Amino acid sequence: MTEALSREVEIDPRHTALLIVDVQNYTARRDGGEYRGLTEPEIEERFGYFFRTFAATTLPNLQRLQAACRNGGIEVLYTVIESLTRDGRDRGLDYKISGLHAPKGSWDAQVLEAIRPGEDEIVIPKTSSSPFISTNIDYVLRNLGVRSLIIAGLLTDQCIDSAARDACDLGYLVTIATDACATHSVERHESALRNNRGYARQRTTAELVAEIERLTAS
Repeated sequence: MTEALSREVEIDPRHTALLIVDVQNYTARRDGGEYRGLTEPEIEERFGYFFRTFAATTLPNLQRLQAACRNGGIEVLYTVIESLTRDGRDRGLDYKISGLHAPKGSWDAQVLEAIRPGEDEIVIPKTSSSPFISTNIDYVLRNLGVRSLIIAGLLTDQCIDSAARDACDLGYLVTIATDACATHSVERHESALRNNRGYARQRTTAELVAEIERLTAS
């Protein structure tokens, strides 16, 4: 009898990575490039929910996941929106149309200081919503022996959703940390999670941290 397959599978810490998507100065700070040129009242009107949610919930949960994975010997990787050139001529068409551009080596392209990568952790620049389209992340993950991928970061309904779907199609078991992601409205966040529930396992940060600690206990 063939064993039934399921996406509701706990991580295997020896073959798992945490992928933190696009939590960088450009996207996660009010003075970041994505909001440059907007007044403070305009930022509050258009992005107030996002920044409040990110500060109160998303960022603390990202820090908890990052710490749990590091303590458990689980790889932590980061993607950042960052062009390979200063003028962004290498960007994908969608990023050009959307005006998304963090120049190579810029402050905008740096991972947020609050979750600063360790000196031997991998940061991968990307110029498309899914890192599996515009980077060698699949090659890197396979070289690391990763089969299970925990995904968190920004934005729930864009880059998180795209990364999760592509990772699933490439054969990874994906878990989305539901409260370590954020987007620009609660409706968008909840809709995205409903839509990708058929692709990925979904767990809260508390559930994932408990799972990691239990499975990596000495």
